[in-house]
Amino acid sequence: MSEQRIVEVVYIKSSLTEVWDALTNPDLTERYWFGTRIDSQWTVGSKVLYIRNGDITDEHVVLAVDEPHGFSHTFKPVFGEFQSEAPSRVTVALDENAGVVRLTLVHEDFAPESKVFPACRQGWPIILSNLKTLLETGTPLPPFAFPAQ
Repeated sequence: MSEQRIVEVVYIKSSLTEVWDALTNPDLTERYWFGTRIDSQWTVGSKVLYIRNGDITDEHVVLAVDEPHGFSHTFKPVFGEFQSEAPSRVTVALDENAGVVRLTLVHEDFAPESKVFPACRQGWPIILSNLKTLLETGTPLPPFAFPAQ
């Protein structure tokens, strides 16, 4: 089996501090994560909770923080068919040049035969596109659904 690794790069006409805030402020994450609040203290060892409709769907742990240049955390869904899978790792790096932020996301260390991997491979581009749209226009994408791949 080939390596299960997701690498997404998106360029956002914004500032480092605005992108950092959008990634770490639950009121903003809820707008582009389609109703999911991402709540954390953003310190090494603190939990990162994904909360949707009042329920915790994911419980991660912050591994590293370099505000406003990026962070890494474990990635551990705690619902449905995903809950028994071992944690993977997400790393986000931010660089700014001439009013444009390059956001690089790497999601790796998936369990063999991961069920999380295909879901994230489809989900990350949608989430990051929505983040870009929100920051550049002030309005997130409308709700939509793609057929399963």
